[in-house]
Amino acid sequence: MIDPRDRRYLAYIREAIALIEARTLIGRDAFLDAIDVQDGVLWRLETLAEATGKLSSALKARHPTLRWRAIYGFRNIAAHGYLDLRLDEVWEIIEQHLPALKAVADEELRRSSTNG
Repeated sequence: MIDPRDRRYLAYIREAIALIEARTLIGRDAFLDAIDVQDGVLWRLETLAEATGKLSSALKARHPTLRWRAIYGFRNIAAHGYLDLRLDEVWEIIEQHLPALKAVADEELRRSSTNG
């Protein structure tokens, strides 16, 4: 059974990813030129990274291939290292790393709905 607190954070993470996906349908080049889109995406990345830090150790242990510390570490970069933030690296996160987090959130939320 999944912890209700984990379920709540996973639902937020999943919602944030869906919003990021919707906002980035415009493609990489348009994203790099659209400051309003960047602002929304960066805020969602920061808050979903924060949410991963609140997930239980048990949940994280079920998914050892996900780089949990790196995900949470992005929160600190977005919140404090914004002057050094590189948008091409943000796009890489969106394109290459969010799908794995989305898959974990989906799997855990499915587990939650079938077990509780």
